[in-house]
Amino acid sequence: MRLLEVVRGEKTAPEVLATVMKLTNTIGKVAVVSGVCYGFIGNRMAEVYMRETEFLLLEGAQPQQIDRAVEALGMAMGPCRMLDMAGIDVGAKTVIERDKAGGLPPDACYRVVVRKLFELGRFGQKVGTGYYRYEGRTPLPDPEVTRICEALADVHGIVRRNDITDQEIVERLLYPLINEGTMILEEGIAYRPGDIDVVWVAGYGFPDHRGGPLFMADQIGLKTIVERLAHYANVRTDRLGYWTATNLLKTLAEQGQRLSEWMPR
Repeated sequence: MRLLEVVRGEKTAPEVLATVMKLTNTIGKVAVVSGVCYGFIGNRMAEVYMRETEFLLLEGAQPQQIDRAVEALGMAMGPCRMLDMAGIDVGAKTVIERDKAGGLPPDACYRVVVRKLFELGRFGQKVGTGYYRYEGRTPLPDPEVTRICEALADVHGIVRRNDITDQEIVERLLYPLINEGTMILEEGIAYRPGDIDVVWVAGYGFPDHRGGPLFMADQIGLKTIVERLAHYANVRTDRLGYWTATNLLKTLAEQGQRLSEWMPR
């Protein structure tokens, strides 16, 4: 892990921040300064990414399809493989504790897949079962995961589909993630778009050649992203604001400006 997110608190002295940033070079790390919020920069955006991963699983996508779709873009590892490696127990406990603290949206099916896998003792690669089953370190499709997701979808009244495309997967995982990045900029948690891109390239396996999620957003086209967010808000409803584009994203799209070049006033 090359990345270090250096958190600047309300009373962090400038000299302390400068010393820590200098130290990161000494120890060979890539450092980004973050303000204080849940998950800071990387994990806050990753939560959106995992939220949509689970909704897709409930709707009928398979872990291997989801992973394949984003790995085709150059991601080092898809979200299901990533959480299996990190530990489903770790991911689930984060969600459970945030729920206890009142930090989750009022959504009965929010992250129910990871919680159910945790409940069943499917902690990921280290125990041989998670989103996949494992032979050594090799992930293999597991029909039991399909049965688990089917049962959860039935409980929550989610209609299963067999027409989920790789393009839909990419849009639903990455466009809300990009949108969350613009919210982090609006709130001043990250100082610059490039800082967010560094976090994702250095810490989350985002492909170097795509420059990071916010740089990639410019390549896709901000108008396209705003339009697709509106599309999913329409087809999936937007009661909880999952698909609401930020003012920053909408303004830059309308003005034809580049997100990667935005600077706070």
